[in-house]
Amino acid sequence: MCIILFAINSHPDYPFVVAANRDEFYARPTKKIDWWSDYSHVLGARDQADVLGLPGTALGLSQKGKFSAITNIRAPSEKNPDLRTRGELTAKFLSQSKPIHEFITDHQKSFLQYNGFNLLLGDLSNVARPEFFWVSNRLLVGDKIRQRKTINPTAISAGLYGLSNAMLDTPWPKVRSGVAQFAQALARDSGKFNQDAMYFNLLADNNNFSDQVLPSTGVSHEWEKALAPIFIQTEHYGTRSSTLLRVRKDGMFQMIERSFQQNELTNTSIFEGQLEQSTTQDR
Repeated sequence: MCIILFAINSHPDYPFVVAANRDEFYARPTKKIDWWSDYSHVLGARDQADVLGLPGTALGLSQKGKFSAITNIRAPSEKNPDLRTRGELTAKFLSQSKPIHEFITDHQKSFLQYNGFNLLLGDLSNVARPEFFWVSNRLLVGDKIRQRKTINPTAISAGLYGLSNAMLDTPWPKVRSGVAQFAQALARDSGKFNQDAMYFNLLADNNNFSDQVLPSTGVSHEWEKALAPIFIQTEHYGTRSSTLLRVRKDGMFQMIERSFQQNELTNTSIFEGQLEQSTTQDR
């Protein structure tokens, strides 16, 4: 997934909203969003490629109120194809019952053994007080991506955020543009699980940016240009799905996914349900 826009406690009716695009090679097989057969409480798309590790998802939600999403760090010079799939990190978090802090503690050493990633971990079991963390095994030093020696999870407070293939809120043009459009969509949202078109319109934004503002990530100028828009379109690689998730104060949620193949809309899936709320009372 190459862009994730999300809002925490920034809408009067939705404690959490996320709008995201997953970019991938068109030939990579992926199952569209559904409840998983092996973990029936997990809702999300599912990687079906031949990978090392547990097949995962770019973005998923568990009925127990856990949320997770992941993006790759764009650092082509350090990519190791023999490492485990990064998508299994979301699958492990969503399928287990461990709280965020315990999950991070248990996996700190293994996080360092994957190619570069950004991992969002959320707990909505208490919708009134959602808990979110950002974890990355890379850091930005100047304009260079470097491996971390230790994992330092960052708590995410209320606000609007954008995440692409660098660090959280790294101001790539698509992130700045996406957050601005996302804020406008949130402001117009009535909180009734309608008006989803405005979110998908921003996720379909294929406008490019001038060479002067493009990031330098180690790929060719042609690829830098092709990967710059929110919605990516190339011959063999591009946006494969656009996902909107909104969670209401009462724990009701709606997840909508639009699937694409070579820029053509092939499927729209809509799931609604009720999160299981924690019985723990705030003191």
